[in-house]
Amino acid sequence: MTQAADKRPGFSVQSPKGTHDILPAQARRWRGVERVVQAVMQRFGYEEIRTPIFEEAALFIRGVGEHTDVVSKEIYTFGGKGADHVNFALRPECTAGVVRAYVQHRLYREPAPQKFWYMGPMFRYERPQAGRQRQFHQLGVECFASDNPLSDAEAILMAVDLLAELGLTTLTVALNSVGCPNCRPAYRLQLVRYLEEQQASLCATCLTRKDTNPLRVLDCKAPGCQPIVACAPALHDFWCVGCRAHLEAVMDYLDSVAVAYRLDPRLVRGLDYYTGPVFEIASDALGAQNTLVGGGRYDQLVEQLGGPPTPAFGWGLGMERLLLALDGAEAGEASLFGAVLVNPGESERRGFQLVSWLRRAGRDAEVVTGRKWDKLFKHADRLGARFAFVLGEHEVETSRFGIKNLSNREQSDLPFSHEVVMAWLNGITDA
Repeated sequence: MTQAADKRPGFSVQSPKGTHDILPAQARRWRGVERVVQAVMQRFGYEEIRTPIFEEAALFIRGVGEHTDVVSKEIYTFGGKGADHVNFALRPECTAGVVRAYVQHRLYREPAPQKFWYMGPMFRYERPQAGRQRQFHQLGVECFASDNPLSDAEAILMAVDLLAELGLTTLTVALNSVGCPNCRPAYRLQLVRYLEEQQASLCATCLTRKDTNPLRVLDCKAPGCQPIVACAPALHDFWCVGCRAHLEAVMDYLDSVAVAYRLDPRLVRGLDYYTGPVFEIASDALGAQNTLVGGGRYDQLVEQLGGPPTPAFGWGLGMERLLLALDGAEAGEASLFGAVLVNPGESERRGFQLVSWLRRAGRDAEVVTGRKWDKLFKHADRLGARFAFVLGEHEVETSRFGIKNLSNREQSDLPFSHEVVMAWLNGITDA
């Protein structure tokens, strides 16, 4: 591109607002977290599912809720081309798409329960801030065809165990129930009456929510609305026998595995499809926006999207926010097995041989070239290498190579041959 073209009006070499690049050093951390995610999901019997990043817009309007902030303010839509006369939308969340796949492929015919996990980019038009972007990445799980409170507790435990394995142990688990079609209408009616009495003090957003999505008023963070929310009717006063028993069973299961939690009578979720128990997990590693995981039960969504009546439970986790919380936490961070440090010249040929032997043995390795050893070792540290393999002029002349363990700084010196390298690999305890 010419210099003149670079200065065209409207041209920018910056990424679009609300998006970000994941550079190699950051990508190593992402891969480390992803490896832990895959291991935890496998232990709990969840299988990966991958759905398109765009769907028909009607799927989210019907599934997520027309009056939710996600659909009314944040969704990206675009028209079809050619014979497509429908509107499409970049997915703002993934539950609706997974339910669509579950119905379309008749997975309800498979043995129950069906347990899925996914990870990928989502899109919402909102004000960018730390841990919240217009393109963001979400990890989520969905469990279909089980109305057993055990499934709720298992999914919550899985989220707690995942975060702990990544190094986040100071967590707060909040529980509530938003009721079911049997008990929530009476609560909604009482809440609307109360909010109408207080509407002169409500913020503009809550004035709209009062008529379209009144439970979302309970989640308002505006200072003027806080006293109103604090005195609002409590959901637990309206629970039916079934909702109360289900939540108590979830709590009993969590007690049995020593998962600490607190009941939060004001906890609601921002999407319309939730019924029954909902939960959030917060971490003190973040600031005011400290929620890492959120989810709950949604027993009517599959039927609303064309499937048979199917109970379900799921949760979502924002990966960018998780990575912010993991700053300073060692767990989950990826590392390179070895960096082969060489000087220019004949050392490079030996370095190419050595790194090829390591790679063919299943170890990730990289050649680092330079004349100053202190800079070469610093480079190896930046790569996150566990071992540094030294091949300088002296090592080439004597047909040997040096090995330095970068965690404990132990060093050794060995003859340069494929057999010796393989024997060393078989003998180390932390390969």
